[in-house]
Amino acid sequence: MTALAAHAPARPAGPLAASLTFAWRSLLKIKHVPEQLGDVIGIPILFTLLFTYLFGGAVSGSTHQYLQYLLPGTLALAVVFVTVYSGVTLNRDLTTGTFDRYRSMPIWRPAPVVGALIGDLGRYLLAAGLVVGLGFAMGYRARGGALGVLAAVALVMLFASALSWVWTTLGLVLRTPTAVMNLGFVVLFPLTFVSNVFVAPRTMPTWLRDVADANPISHLVTTARALMNGAATSHQILGVIATSAAIMIVFAPLTTLLYQRRQ
Repeated sequence: MTALAAHAPARPAGPLAASLTFAWRSLLKIKHVPEQLGDVIGIPILFTLLFTYLFGGAVSGSTHQYLQYLLPGTLALAVVFVTVYSGVTLNRDLTTGTFDRYRSMPIWRPAPVVGALIGDLGRYLLAAGLVVGLGFAMGYRARGGALGVLAAVALVMLFASALSWVWTTLGLVLRTPTAVMNLGFVVLFPLTFVSNVFVAPRTMPTWLRDVADANPISHLVTTARALMNGAATSHQILGVIATSAAIMIVFAPLTTLLYQRRQ
């Protein structure tokens, strides 16, 4: 009996343990191939520096004044742009056959997808940290203090986590990682630029202003600005949370269904 007990099969990992294992795998991939962080580092620095010093004088009269308006916008923009790589990475694992090996493993089926998305939170946090750190170095001042900044970062990461489910859905539908990346940026560029990230919508033509005002990115940026300035309302915060929840309610089950069908 002792010999049989010693060789008894181990219990399969539960959903949480399996997901965290795949999250750790995602982080280890960054450790072994740090070049893949080029976008996470480059996008925050490029957009914050470029737009501040290129348009600051023309838009606000001074780069310092424009930075106070711009930084919460580039915080949201940088993190949102990084989310597309969730779908790219998933599609790459599918096309290279990595996920085929998981079919024979006694794990919760969605664990590879959920775990990868948990691991991507590290990317989002790094991008957000770079924007905030660079912004303070350039002279940004948050009237809402450290708590306001942390709350804004947390809200942006929540929205980004929800949005990443859209790209994982595309990653399961499209054929190549390049197709996922191209379509992702085709969607993200107008979504982020036709918003209040760079300029106030009141300066736009009426038809474009209506689009910008309805844009969920605009609502996210408005709330982030308010949090960092210490003037956010519960209505603004709950609005972003509700939008994030709505995205997840639609795309998380869709991603899970598509992934299970590939099994």
